[in-house]
Amino acid sequence: MSVRIKPRWCSWPAWLLGWLLQCVTPASAQMNGLTFDAATVGGPRSNAPAELFMPAGEGPFPAMVVLHGCDGVGPHYRDWARQLRAWGYAAMLVDGFRPRGVSNVCNQGMNVPPLLRAQDAFAAADYLRGLPNIRRDRIGVIGFSHGGWTVLKAVLTQTVAADHAAAFQVAVAFYPGCDPPHATLATDTLILIGDADDWTPVQRCERWRDQVSTSGHVLELKIYPGALHAFDSSGPPHVYAGHYVGRDPQAAADALSVTQAFLAQHLAP
Repeated sequence: MSVRIKPRWCSWPAWLLGWLLQCVTPASAQMNGLTFDAATVGGPRSNAPAELFMPAGEGPFPAMVVLHGCDGVGPHYRDWARQLRAWGYAAMLVDGFRPRGVSNVCNQGMNVPPLLRAQDAFAAADYLRGLPNIRRDRIGVIGFSHGGWTVLKAVLTQTVAADHAAAFQVAVAFYPGCDPPHATLATDTLILIGDADDWTPVQRCERWRDQVSTSGHVLELKIYPGALHAFDSSGPPHVYAGHYVGRDPQAAADALSVTQAFLAQHLAP
């Protein structure tokens, strides 16, 4: 006669089993696109899942969704949000990591895939469209490194359709990862990168530019001779996560000017 022994965990409370299952489930299996409402959107430096930087006045204002790099939300990205606000744009800085229990994905970018963060960007745009002081038809996206990689996913028709989203009016990608594009362009897009970037090589972005079908949209690639990854950051050149990164003052100043002009031409009118 055989005897079946009931495992001890069978008598554990359901909530405890659920908690344990969550702990051992791979992070990627828990990930869904973020959603935003009054409870998850705060002001500058609030450390909310999204921080909203609003220009002075009543509006309505054009707006930009801001996507941080692989190091998560920090001063550099808040500086960019403040700069966008100074130019007259509402800026919504989306934290794609901490709401998912992640702090840094440098050299492990697929831990939070760019297509997942593209869903976050579209959700942020939906939130902005619901605000009375935002111009619903004038919303763009800007991203840096991992966030720039995300931008180059979000500007493709295939991604827009898969997420049942409205396309961004304009996009700016700083030193992005440039995977081969598998769809046509849905957004006027600007890419800025240094030719000394050893993290996201410029040659891949040149191929991206040459291979993507623009379908009538504007696509500009600005290459800065001698500039490293994160050439617009405040820190001097140094090694980070095995790559040489850091500020190039001339490239940073020009990129600021080029970005302002691109947004003014394609978003502000």
